[in-house]
Amino acid sequence: MITLHYTPGSANLAPHVLLHELGVPFDLALVDREAQAHKAPAYLRLNPNGLIPVLVDRRPAFGGELVLYETVAILLHLADTHPAAGLAPALGTAERAHFTKWLVWLTNTLQATLIHYFYPERMVAEGNAEGALQVKARAMARVGSLLEQLDAQLASHGQPWLLGERYSAADPMAWMLTRWTRNFAERPARSFPRLAAYQQRMLARPAVQAAIAAEGLQAPHG
Repeated sequence: MITLHYTPGSANLAPHVLLHELGVPFDLALVDREAQAHKAPAYLRLNPNGLIPVLVDRRPAFGGELVLYETVAILLHLADTHPAAGLAPALGTAERAHFTKWLVWLTNTLQATLIHYFYPERMVAEGNAEGALQVKARAMARVGSLLEQLDAQLASHGQPWLLGERYSAADPMAWMLTRWTRNFAERPARSFPRLAAYQQRMLARPAVQAAIAAEGLQAPHG
């Protein structure tokens, strides 16, 4: 059995979608951030960083209990251990290299910048409210330029998914992060025509709909 530790709408949303895409048995374990459950000793034993998500894979092939954190690590694990689903290109191919590039870019560049937007106080000295506002404004502007790159990637091949004609594990990650911009005052993902259409294609997928329903997420989703 696979267990995904989650908080609604957090970075667990991408692996949650992928689990539904795979159609494998799994359960969800809610991490109540308001109750500081992510800082409790039991959760810190799973992820010493106190971040969400965590995936626990208890299938016999992994020795009874494999604990993973970091969203992209979880996505790669799920895709690579279910090769028949075709959600990751074969190792050693150019397609795999581009797939890895985009996953790393999504987490190291776009997600990292979004974190600066949502938690600007982490980037300044305690009590520096003006500095936090500056960080937030700069992060929002930077996210806009990064969304331009995503929009250009879709334009470069004219196909429905991030890497082209074939849907992959990179798509739930890209969609999740574009969803995080839904309340931006400036240049949310839906303001880019190709990204707006991409979001709608993602929302039409049953796996995405199932994850949204299970997490109790409310519109808008882009």
